[in-house]
Amino acid sequence: MNMAIEVKEQDLLVEVKVIGEIDAYTAPILRDRIFPLSEKNNVVMIVDLSKVSYLDSTGLGIFIGIFKNIRSQNGEFKIMGLSERLKRLFDITGLADVFDITSKIEGGIR
Repeated sequence: MNMAIEVKEQDLLVEVKVIGEIDAYTAPILRDRIFPLSEKNNVVMIVDLSKVSYLDSTGLGIFIGIFKNIRSQNGEFKIMGLSERLKRLFDITGLADVFDITSKIEGGIR
C-alpha cells in the first residue's frame, strides 16, 4: 500500500497527517518529507496518525529521530490519532512514556 503525507506549516507550527502504511518501504519517504521541518528552532510538530493502518519498527525509528531532533532545537513533538493497535505498539515499546501522545485533535488538523 502507498502512503500519503499532508503538511501544513504556519509559523513554527507544523501539522503532518500521514495516510496509509509506514513500513521499511515508505518510512524513508516520510523521513525525507518531514525531517527537514524538524530542524527549525522552537518548532511544534503535530503528527496525526489516525489514517495509518500499519506501522513497523522502521517507522518508529523515524519518529524517534524526528523527536530527538526537535527536542535538541527546543521544540515540541506530538503524536495524535492512534488506533488501538498503534497505541499498543507505542505502549509495548515504551514510546508512549516518551512521546506526547494525544487521543484527539485539538484545533489542529482537520
